[in-house]
Amino acid sequence: MVTAGATLPPDLPGLDPAWSRTVEAPDVEGVTRTWHVLDNGPQLQAAGVPVEHTLLCVHGNPTWSYLWRRVLDSAPAGWRVVAVDHLGMGFSERTPTPRTLGQRVQDLCRLTAALELTGPVSTLAHDWGGPISLGWALEHRDQLERVVLTNTAVHQPEGSPWPTAIAAVRTPPLLDLVCRRTLGFVRAATATCRPALPAPVRQAFAAPYLTTDRRAAIAHFVQDIPTTPQHPSAAELDRIAGGLGALADVPTLMVWGLADPVFSHRYLRDLRRRLPHADVHTYPRASHLVLEDRPEGVDLIWRWLSTQTPRVAAAPAPMVPIQVDTSAPQRTAIVELTGGGGDITFGALADRVDDLARGLHSRGVRRGQRVALLVKPGIDLTTVLYAVWRLGAVAVVADAGLGLRRLGVALKGAAPDHVIGFPAARAIVVAANVPGQWIRLGPQDIATLIAEGAGHDLGSDGLLRATAELDLDGAVLFTSGATGPPKGVVYTRRQVSTQVALLRDAFDLVPGERFVAAFAPFALYGPAMGLSSAVPAMEVTAPDTLTAAALADAVEAVDATVVFASPAALDNVVATSADLSPQQREQLQRPRLVLSAGAPVPLPLLHRLKELLPNAATHTPYGMTEALPVATLDPTTLDPDDPADREPGVCVGTPLPGVTVRIAPLHPDGTSSSELSAAAGTLGEIVVRGPHVKERYDQLWGTQAASARPVGWHRTGDVGHLDSRGRLWVQGRLAHVITTADGPLAPYAVEHAIETVPGVRRAAVVGVGPEGTQQVVAVVVPEGAAPRRDLPLTSLVDRALPQSDTAVPSDVARAVREAAGVPVSAVLRRDWLPVDIRHAAKVDRIELARWATGLLHGPTVARETFRDQRRAPSRRSY
Repeated sequence: MVTAGATLPPDLPGLDPAWSRTVEAPDVEGVTRTWHVLDNGPQLQAAGVPVEHTLLCVHGNPTWSYLWRRVLDSAPAGWRVVAVDHLGMGFSERTPTPRTLGQRVQDLCRLTAALELTGPVSTLAHDWGGPISLGWALEHRDQLERVVLTNTAVHQPEGSPWPTAIAAVRTPPLLDLVCRRTLGFVRAATATCRPALPAPVRQAFAAPYLTTDRRAAIAHFVQDIPTTPQHPSAAELDRIAGGLGALADVPTLMVWGLADPVFSHRYLRDLRRRLPHADVHTYPRASHLVLEDRPEGVDLIWRWLSTQTPRVAAAPAPMVPIQVDTSAPQRTAIVELTGGGGDITFGALADRVDDLARGLHSRGVRRGQRVALLVKPGIDLTTVLYAVWRLGAVAVVADAGLGLRRLGVALKGAAPDHVIGFPAARAIVVAANVPGQWIRLGPQDIATLIAEGAGHDLGSDGLLRATAELDLDGAVLFTSGATGPPKGVVYTRRQVSTQVALLRDAFDLVPGERFVAAFAPFALYGPAMGLSSAVPAMEVTAPDTLTAAALADAVEAVDATVVFASPAALDNVVATSADLSPQQREQLQRPRLVLSAGAPVPLPLLHRLKELLPNAATHTPYGMTEALPVATLDPTTLDPDDPADREPGVCVGTPLPGVTVRIAPLHPDGTSSSELSAAAGTLGEIVVRGPHVKERYDQLWGTQAASARPVGWHRTGDVGHLDSRGRLWVQGRLAHVITTADGPLAPYAVEHAIETVPGVRRAAVVGVGPEGTQQVVAVVVPEGAAPRRDLPLTSLVDRALPQSDTAVPSDVARAVREAAGVPVSAVLRRDWLPVDIRHAAKVDRIELARWATGLLHGPTVARETFRDQRRAPSRRSY
């Protein structure tokens, strides 16, 4: 091979020529080489700006320092950014022989010495730049400040095959053809990007590799992947991987594209195991070049590098041990009315939990590991959940209410070590490529697991006491995804215990009380509180399948005093109440309390419900997956003649003891302020604090940082206000605020006013047009309309509809405009509104706005306006 010295790159998109320079330094063999680097240091020096921090960026194969152009372009004041081209790569010198991993680590050490990099230095690396940069970090521990890694690896996880692309390209014929003789390997790397990179950017990535001689190191890099213990670089890679424990006190961030065909989720899991303290932010749809697919990841990295996040000490709070209450072992714990039915006592349930925990331990389940639960609500799910907690493992609970596709994506993103599921769930796990050991839970499998664990020695692990190690992760739950993809929410064992105590105290749920669990997640806490529960006959994934008769039967089964159901379930209970027998109507007089959460509950529905359950208070606790409950109220106690009870929105009551609520006022563009207010009547984002608020979003550092402002608080993504009595009124979602020329408009109050118009059953208002000058469009569902849930709303954007399908009679449109109280530019009809799967109650106003835009302005405008709405978080939501 002919050697060639370093050169400067040509004019390329996004690359400032002032950053490029060549640097002479000795390589590991003492030979003076010339490197090409991108370095903003000389610019800082010329401007008289002192260097406070340095960021060392290390690319992999087959990219070059161009990968970091956005990082240099957005560097904060005082940050020197140095992006190197490895020898043989980019525009650095070509060398006559291949270089091993160990040589490249030492080459980098000598180059940084020549560049006079002094601490504090942070590293940012991708692909094979990961182990090279970590090798450098281990040798410069005194200078090292922080570490950032994007899609890389330091070890091939045991039992995992090599990625197909790498295995194929390492074969001799393809290695020479794809890596050296052609641009195939370079083109393949940029071809993974979604959306596709612009042609000039693809050409820029290929610019240093336009001849065969200049591509030799690409093939050498592939050859240097240590696939066997005898490989020349295997020992060095093992040294680096084994040394990562020395970085346990170094703040670390991993930014990952989960759709990477090479460095897939299993490599992220391996790195998280080696660096368990690391912050993580994942992009489910991003591929190998994660910062090309998601350029906003660059800003996220700079925010992380520039942020010091203090810990907030948790205030003392009541807790309920997360274990089965055995104070009355003979009392019935759970009654199932689904399928073949069944019941179990508290004593038998506690024994079953301990026996199953031993069986799971015999299958390899250990403390701190994640265990995904794909088990139907009832006795089995409760047994498995408490067994997982007894082992000190982390329960990953993703219910079918997310929808099958989203369920698979959520589970894959949580990266469980084990998946426990009924046989039919195996298809979901395989289709979504969910990692972890599969543990089948068919009709006889719990008995088999219990038998396996009967003589099993737990060793030093033991069964974890409910009050031990409370700051360990306890559960990963998932948001419903009503305004974006479902997010994993991590709770510690302490936060779970505190949440159970708050529910117990808020609603006087004393041991011996009985309840109907028509909302499956709530049923899981019953055994810890000593509550007998009945699971009614209904389709778990469709809350609105609960009938009045099924509710009455469930009440009778345990002589229930409390009912917990979603708004959609209660709506169907009222709708099917005509079918009740006299005996069933009598049964429904027993409950003292009805709880409903997950979405706003219409007041007329609660009044109709009280006709069926006349002795029950109807509380609608406000909260979300990240913090439940926050506040509570029986809306039927509001006085329509009292002006104080007629404020805009839905009153959800006063905050519960230990919970603080504040408002972040809205700016004219619909964003929320960084300041918090307790002033009555201020419209803004609802911000809460309490001992049971989530620990963090799972593998979403940027989302967590955005939601925890100030630190210790949670920005809910809801908007509302506090009244003069300290009660909270919810007025909609932040992502659904309409930004009109007159200022931000929250939807609930307008919708409630429209729903008073005779003949209108439901209404939703959305904004159409550019932000800041959006027009209000009202979509109404007439009384008696037949839902068409077989037809996705999004498909309507792209098909022409007869005007009669969306037309509203002129007198109705006029009444809607008069009732709205705000200018309404259009009134449209739909026979149904799109709602989330889990609650069947949260209206998807983003899709509704897309539909309305397509109808009023055409499909092209709708697609252009909402192109990135589902791909990236809204700037007004998390």
